[in-house]
Amino acid sequence: MSIDETAERLIPLPPERVAAYAMDWRHDHEWTQGIRRAELTREAPGGGFGVGAEVTRTAYFLGKRIDYVLRVAGYEPLRLLDMVSVAGPMPMHVTYTFAPRQNGTLARIRVRGEAGGHYRLAAPLMARKVRGSIGKDLADLERVLTPAS
Repeated sequence: MSIDETAERLIPLPPERVAAYAMDWRHDHEWTQGIRRAELTREAPGGGFGVGAEVTRTAYFLGKRIDYVLRVAGYEPLRLLDMVSVAGPMPMHVTYTFAPRQNGTLARIRVRGEAGGHYRLAAPLMARKVRGSIGKDLADLERVLTPAS
């Protein structure tokens, strides 16, 4: 069963701040639901982070530890980060986009995947959980970037 969920949020900050922070894998655990650890496990062919780089994430989903690897398939700094899983419990595709708006940045997360094996039975629950999680991710991203004064 396919999962295709999208969340978006207008964050009242410029894309230079929002996208730069969100696209930096070192911050994943600070705003992304369930992620306890993220590590750059393969650099891009030209070095550093970019197309071809791989980030290994350790997360907890539905009470279970999940380790998965996302490979950067598309990268346009301050605009787009597109990643596909190359190792993990199910194939998935995660896309972050950031667009300037008059009042800030429109941040969007889209998660697509195929729930197979024992995840197939839980696919409807997983879709709802993913939808809620990515919505909370964007709220947490805003919270982290605009702390109360």
